[in-house]
Amino acid sequence: MVGGRGAGNNAESRYDPITRTNDHERAEVELRDLEIFLTLAEELHFGRTAERLRLTQGRVSQAIKKQERLIGAELFERSSRKVTLTAIGRQLFEDLEPVRRGLHESMERAKLAARGKTDVMRVGMIGYNFQELRPYFDAFATRHPGCDVRHRHLDFGNPFGRLRTGEDDLAIVWLPVEERDLTVGPVVFTEPVVLAMSAAHPLAARESVSLEDLGDQTVMGGASPGYWREALVPTRTPGGRPIRVGPTATSWSEMLPILSSGEAVSPVHAHGTRYAARPDIAFVPIHDAAPARWALVWRSAAETGLIRDFAEIVHDLGPLAL
Repeated sequence: MVGGRGAGNNAESRYDPITRTNDHERAEVELRDLEIFLTLAEELHFGRTAERLRLTQGRVSQAIKKQERLIGAELFERSSRKVTLTAIGRQLFEDLEPVRRGLHESMERAKLAARGKTDVMRVGMIGYNFQELRPYFDAFATRHPGCDVRHRHLDFGNPFGRLRTGEDDLAIVWLPVEERDLTVGPVVFTEPVVLAMSAAHPLAARESVSLEDLGDQTVMGGASPGYWREALVPTRTPGGRPIRVGPTATSWSEMLPILSSGEAVSPVHAHGTRYAARPDIAFVPIHDAAPARWALVWRSAAETGLIRDFAEIVHDLGPLAL
């Protein structure tokens, strides 16, 4: 017999009793395991992580334990009530997150190249009425046929977060926007404000309501920052009465069950009557609410020629009245 048992490619992995790993484990950290770690670091919940990645909780737990053995330290503190990152886990997350983003961006660039595209512009918006804004996007496509425009949905609990992380290039949000690091561009469209509520609510039978009527209701919270929320959902009526703020929601999907149950009402933008229409929800005009203005917003330090060109198109075509 030529060679010993451990020679060549059939060499056995050596087990290290201190780190409790073998050579094979130390040599390979699967990308899927890193994705599990990064997702758990965001969710801080094994069940939600498993659901988001379409895995079993056992697979998530196994991957984390493997990485902790490789590193030689715990990445998460676990209790029956919560999961938190350890200091080493936090450091690893901060180191790996840019790497993950870079890998995803590399794949996106490859997909663009395969479709004959050279650039991408990501536009985030609260709401679903991108199709109503087609004149702007069509004009931009004519000017930049090599740029792929990606539409992204924003929630209203953190409307500027994706701009600041670089996940979006532009956002279309309601005014005012008073963030020092953001540039406010031209107004994209204007629309009325209406009151959303259960179809069984007493106000649902009216032809219109007043902002003063909100003093007798519980309204929904959740939008942030405060000054931005108050542009849509005031904290006091025009007469000075306080308005009770009840349950919170940061997306339409969270709002609709609360509205339907009658637990709260909420001023909303009129495009919701077209994209969130349900028989159990009523929308009544608020006759003394100022029309909402939606504008382009971008991070000043990340301004590009594509952003400037899109803003120029919006400025030249003028705001739409929806």
